[in-house]
Amino acid sequence: MSDAKPLNSPNREYTLERTRNIGIAAHIDAGKTTTTERILFYTGLIHKIGDVDDGNTVTDWMEQEKERGITITSAAVTCFWTQKSTKPGENNIYKAFKDVPHRINIIDTPGHVDFTAEVERSMRVLDGAVAVFCGVAGVQPQSETVWRQATKYKVPRIAFVNKMDRTGANFENALNDMRTKLRAYAFPIFLPIGAGPTEAEGKAVTTGFEGVIDVVNQKAFQWGPTEANEGLNYEVTEIPDAYKEKAKAALAELIDAVSNKDDAIAEMVLEEKPIDAVTLKAAIRRLTCKIELIPVLCGSAFKKKGVQVLVDAVVDYLPSPLDIPSAEGHELGTDVKVPVNTDDNGKFCSLAFKLWTDPYAGKLVFFRVYSGHLKKGDTIYNPRTRKRERVSRLMVIQGSERKDIDSVYSGDIAALVGLRNITTGDTLCDEDFDVTLEPPTFPEPVISMAVEPKTKQDRDKMSEGLQRLAEEDPTFRCFTNEETGQLLIAGMGELHLEIIIDRLKREFKVEANTGAPQIAYRETITAEAEGEGKFIRQSGGRGQYGHACIKVQPNEKGKGVEVTNEIVGGTIPKEYIPAVIDGIEEAIKSGVYAGYQVIDIKVQVTDGSFHEVDSNELAFKMAGIFALKDAFKKAKPILLEPIMKVECTTPDEYQGDLLGDINRRRGIINGIDAKNGQTVLNAQVPLAEMFGYATAIRSLSKGRASYSMEPLNFEQVPNSVLTTILDQAAKKPAARS
Repeated sequence: MSDAKPLNSPNREYTLERTRNIGIAAHIDAGKTTTTERILFYTGLIHKIGDVDDGNTVTDWMEQEKERGITITSAAVTCFWTQKSTKPGENNIYKAFKDVPHRINIIDTPGHVDFTAEVERSMRVLDGAVAVFCGVAGVQPQSETVWRQATKYKVPRIAFVNKMDRTGANFENALNDMRTKLRAYAFPIFLPIGAGPTEAEGKAVTTGFEGVIDVVNQKAFQWGPTEANEGLNYEVTEIPDAYKEKAKAALAELIDAVSNKDDAIAEMVLEEKPIDAVTLKAAIRRLTCKIELIPVLCGSAFKKKGVQVLVDAVVDYLPSPLDIPSAEGHELGTDVKVPVNTDDNGKFCSLAFKLWTDPYAGKLVFFRVYSGHLKKGDTIYNPRTRKRERVSRLMVIQGSERKDIDSVYSGDIAALVGLRNITTGDTLCDEDFDVTLEPPTFPEPVISMAVEPKTKQDRDKMSEGLQRLAEEDPTFRCFTNEETGQLLIAGMGELHLEIIIDRLKREFKVEANTGAPQIAYRETITAEAEGEGKFIRQSGGRGQYGHACIKVQPNEKGKGVEVTNEIVGGTIPKEYIPAVIDGIEEAIKSGVYAGYQVIDIKVQVTDGSFHEVDSNELAFKMAGIFALKDAFKKAKPILLEPIMKVECTTPDEYQGDLLGDINRRRGIINGIDAKNGQTVLNAQVPLAEMFGYATAIRSLSKGRASYSMEPLNFEQVPNSVLTTILDQAAKKPAARS
C-alpha cells in the first residue's frame, strides 16, 4: 500500500485505504434497517437506538416508511469506526486495523421487490456489501435477487445471518442455503453460541443465543443480559468446552477453503507451517475483495448481539476503493474503454446514481466520486447533455439530515444541490475528461393504472409532481394514452403505485382518482404475412396518396422490433420511406390486436407506389399504419401476459389450500420444499391473477403464510382468458399501456 500514498489528497480527513462504501441488502424483513441502526449507535452517530416498529430509525425517515415499517428508498449515512481492544479479554484478539479510524459510508436498501431499482442503483456505486439473511428462513427469494444484482456489478460481500435469537433459528441451514441456492463459496468466520430465545416466561434459558465464536482467533464473545446495557458490554473469553471441537473443525475447514483459492496459504499448508490469525485474515481479505470467498458472520441485531464484530469485519474484509479494479468509462459514442483510476489528484469523474426532491433543499443529486476531487464553486460537465454547471452546494446525507461540506474526494458518496437537466445514470466529470461511466440498468414496469386529478387546481400540480417522481424513480413512468387522452402511470407493483399516489398527496398536495391497476400486456405474431396499406383522399384540388406493401415475421424472443427498408427501384421515393417507417413504428407502439405494444417482430418495407402530385409524408405515414395493421391481422397474432415467479412459505397444514388457490389462478407449481417445519411452494403465476393475493393468502392461512414475487417473463394468454381481455380492451381504452 505504500505506493498508494500519493493517491490521497493532503486535505482529506480519512485516506482512501481507510474508506469503506458498503450496502446492507437482503430480503424484506431480514433486518437490514435494524442492523444499520445498531451500527450507527455503536459507531457513535446516534445516541439512542431507534426501532422499525416505532418508526424512529435514522434510515427509514419517510412518512410512508414509518407507517408501513418497510424501507422504500435507499438511504445513505456516513459513520466512523475505530477497531479497539477495550473490553475484558479483547487484547487476545488480532484486529487487522486496530486503532486506525475508518470512515464507513452505508447505504440501507429496500427489500421489497417493488423497489428493486433502489438496490440496483446502490449496488452500481458500492465497493462492498453486507448480505443479511434471516436465521430462521435462510435464503429467501428477494435475497437471491439482491445477490444476483451484487454479482452483476461485481460487488464483494460478507454475509450476516441475523435473528439468531428467534425460535427455530438454524445457522447451519442458512449456510447450506447460501451454498446450494446462491452457489456461494461461503464459510463461517463466526459461529453462534446457542440459538433461539434466551428468556422464556421470565426464566433464563441457557440454550438460547448468547454470543459468537471468533473462528480465526479461536475466542468467544459473550454478551450479558443485553437489554440493560444496549449490547455495549461484552467480554472475550475462552471458547466454552461444549463448542471447542466445533470451533477447531470450523477453523480447519476455513483454512482448507482459503488454501484452495490462495497460493500463499496453500504453500504454508503443504509445508505444514502454522497459520496465525494475521496471515489468515490477510488471505481472507484478499479472496473477499476478489469475490472468491464469502465470510459468514452471525448475530441478532434486534437483541444487539454480534453487531460490533460485524463492523470490525466490514473494516477487516471488505475492500477500500483501492482494493478493487478501477472503474472503466467509454469515450462518448464509441466502445473505446478509458480507465478511471481512483486518485484524488486525477481528473474529476463521478456517477449520478439517484435523484431526490427534498422539501427544503430542492433537487438533490446523489453521486459517487470515482476519481479526482470536487470543491464548491467548481464547474462540472455532463457528457450526455454537453452542458456545464457550477457547483453551488455540496452535502453529505445522514438519513433525513443534511450536512453542508466544502469538498469531496474519490471514493466519497455525497449529494449536489440544484443541477438542472440531469437523469439517473449520468456521468459528471471535468470537461477535458469526456467519458461516460456505465449507468445502472433497470427493469421495465409490469403494472399500470389510469390516474386523474380530482379538481382543476390539482391538474397543474399533478403533472409537475408526476414529472418529479418520474425523474427520481427510473422504474416509474407516466404517459398519456394518445387515443383517449387519459394519463397512465406504470410501476413495479401495487405497493409501488400506492406509494407514488400517497407521495403525490403528501408532498405535492394533489388529490387524485385512480383506476384499477392494469396489466402491461404485449402483442406479437406467430407466422409470416404480407400486408398492404393505401391512403387515398380526393377532395377537389390536391388530394392525398400513399401506398406501401410490407412483410412481417416473428423475431426471436427478447430480440425486440426490427424495421428494415427493402425497397428497390424507387417504387416509393426515398424521402417518403422514413414516413412509412414512422407509421409502422406508431402502429407497433399502439398495438393492433388489443391495443397493447407489439414486441419481437421483424418488418420489411417491400413495395409501394406514389403519385407525382398527391403524395406527401402524411399519406405515406397513414399507409404505413394501415399496412402494419393489415399484415398483423393475417400473421396469427397472439397476446402475451407477464408471468411472475412466486414463492409462498406456509405451515404444512395450509399447503393444500394454497396449492388449490394457485391452480385456480392459472399457476404452475414448479416445486414444493419442506424447510424448518414449513412448506415452500415455488410457482409461476400470471400477474393478472395475482391482484389481491396478499389478502387471499392471509385468509387461507389465518395470517401465517407469506409470499413474494418477482417478474419472470412474458407468455401467451390462453384462449379461455383472451376473449375477456379483448372485450375489456374494447370497453376500457384508458387503462392500456
